[in-house]
Amino acid sequence: METSLQVQEKTINAGLNFFDPEQFDTIQRVCKMFATSELVPDMYKESGGNSLSKAMSNCMIALDVANRIGAAPLMVMQNLVIIYGRPTWSSKFLIATVNTCGRFEPLKYSFTNKGMLGKVEYTDYVWNQSTKRKEAVSKVFDGTKIANIECKAYTVAKGSDEVLESSVISLEMAIKEGWYTKAGSKWRTMPQQMLMYRAASFWTSAYAPELSMGMKTSDEVMDIVDADYVDISQEVEDEKSEKANKESVSFGSTPKDSAKTTNTDEVNKSNENKEPASTSSKTDGNLFKDGPAF
Repeated sequence: METSLQVQEKTINAGLNFFDPEQFDTIQRVCKMFATSELVPDMYKESGGNSLSKAMSNCMIALDVANRIGAAPLMVMQNLVIIYGRPTWSSKFLIATVNTCGRFEPLKYSFTNKGMLGKVEYTDYVWNQSTKRKEAVSKVFDGTKIANIECKAYTVAKGSDEVLESSVISLEMAIKEGWYTKAGSKWRTMPQQMLMYRAASFWTSAYAPELSMGMKTSDEVMDIVDADYVDISQEVEDEKSEKANKESVSFGSTPKDSAKTTNTDEVNKSNENKEPASTSSKTDGNLFKDGPAF
């Protein structure tokens, strides 16, 4: 006999069948209803800059995600955030999804004060005006007056006593990863809250990635520090045209040693009267047996 939890898991993993004509028609009607609602975010709503077909397409994706993780469609639409063109979850929604999925007890958090941070070396990306790109620069953060707090998210699966813990998240890690030092970072103003959010995200990635569907939280994506991509193909072509060898080279002679080159007509005449020179010969003329001279 199947338990209610197993039935719930099967329902969550089923997803919407877009290839079933009847189900697809029903989904379209539901999406149109959401697209004309005032309660959904702008990307799911029909407006001057968002056509009905585009709004319905976004609603259909949100409905599929909601069906897979067992959440209400409006909750998914309100908490699915687009950052740098990629879908992400809000941290609060991810925690709520874990707490209400029925497989685990609610997430809890433990904090440890490891003393003052002191001097912390980290890598920052600074814009170089001469090269027109960001370059990695080693810096030292003065954390002598900041406590190095560590946080872990943990819980147990229902029916089990095994404690499931996340990786340790600390302020020292936040500094070394560039989260703390980034402009406008909330790690400076609300470090304890950010520690809990990041620990919960790490816990979900380790023990229940199907709940997040492999997507990061919006806080994680905004904290990513990376050097900007720069197309240098034109610079390579300019360097090749400027520094490449422009001297033409023929097959039968060396341009810089043309004075030592043997006249090809004389070589042809000599070849008619004697055997071809061996490859060990020091003659600078043509060494091919019966081929034409170059």
